[in-house]
Amino acid sequence: MNPSSGLGRLRAELARVDRTLWVLVVSQLITSAGFAIALPFLSLYLYRDRGLAMTVVGAIALANGVVSSFARIWGGELADRIGRRLTALGAVGGRIGLFLGLAALVAVDGPVWAIVLVYLAVRISGALAMSAITALVADVAGQGRRMEAYGLLRVGGNVGWAAGPALGGYMASILPYWTLFTATAVLTSLAFGLLARHAREVVRPAEADRSAGRFRDVVSDRRFVAFVGIALLVFVVAGQLVSTLSVFTVDRLGFSEAQFGGLLTLNGLLVVVFQYPLARALTRFPRHRLLALGSALYGAGYLAFGLSAAYPVLLGAMVIVTCGEMVFAPHTLAVAADLAGTGRRGRYLGVFGLAETLGWSLGAFVGGVLLDAFPTSPLGTWGVIAGLGAVAALGFSLWDRQKPCC
Repeated sequence: MNPSSGLGRLRAELARVDRTLWVLVVSQLITSAGFAIALPFLSLYLYRDRGLAMTVVGAIALANGVVSSFARIWGGELADRIGRRLTALGAVGGRIGLFLGLAALVAVDGPVWAIVLVYLAVRISGALAMSAITALVADVAGQGRRMEAYGLLRVGGNVGWAAGPALGGYMASILPYWTLFTATAVLTSLAFGLLARHAREVVRPAEADRSAGRFRDVVSDRRFVAFVGIALLVFVVAGQLVSTLSVFTVDRLGFSEAQFGGLLTLNGLLVVVFQYPLARALTRFPRHRLLALGSALYGAGYLAFGLSAAYPVLLGAMVIVTCGEMVFAPHTLAVAADLAGTGRRGRYLGVFGLAETLGWSLGAFVGGVLLDAFPTSPLGTWGVIAGLGAVAALGFSLWDRQKPCC
């Protein structure tokens, strides 16, 4: 192979991507890494250093997940009314101060209620920013390339999530916890500067607001609501990735935390390497079929976790789950954006974001219930999860049959 021709193809590929999209991808990488440096260790701080019961810590996490779900709607509304860029900048800028506030509270062992309230505000600001960013990605990419664009955005987020915990874990082993939140504030400042300097608005807010209906008009769109309802089932399945799978792998099967971490590392590496080329390769296929395929792969992958306790089988199951994730995730965002008109795109993606965040929160709860209900039957737990994936696959196969959206 001629190296110069390969380099030329790479340059041509990079040139196809709008600069604003690259800015959003890089900022997503930075903010994901910053979030992952500190927030995963907040639960450990509250449990080990402040003496909270894990039930209370779990309740805090669930409450924040629910609140941030509804903040996704608010973020979509703001993105349509005042603009995607301004909404994102306000949310990301606010996070800088919130992370510094968390650093100060942790440094002085401030009141737990204050730490929880600031953490709640962090999650809300993140939800506001995400609704605006996903809407801006849809605006910049245009209808024909949204799957590729959301694939790139997911790659950036996954690189950040892969790097953040490793750096945070090293810092936590040699430095006090408050320094993690300070580092997160610094990284968030870099993302803010990048967005402020280089991100451009594509849809004018006044123009978007004139063409937009009220929020009730979005939820009265039966086709869209059906799509979101089916997707919610898949997000419940996807929500097994962390809490349910960690307890199952470590507590039920007896593997080490490092081996469970290996499963998550495999998931992240596969997304980073294959997400974008896969999204490009699948653009020629009907999206409702891809949604059905992704749902089915999700279900099949989790079912495989219940078939054998051998670690190679678990690795294979994670490959299947990740394939489902890579097929499903960017296509749902693209379909949600396509179903919305230009002026309502923020609202539609906000409602979709509510289903995504709420589904992941419900997934952890449902998985915990199933683990308690089937303490000695892995197939009982994962069979129910796989059933949800199968129902969603059937639902997407029937949805859009009469009037394909894309």
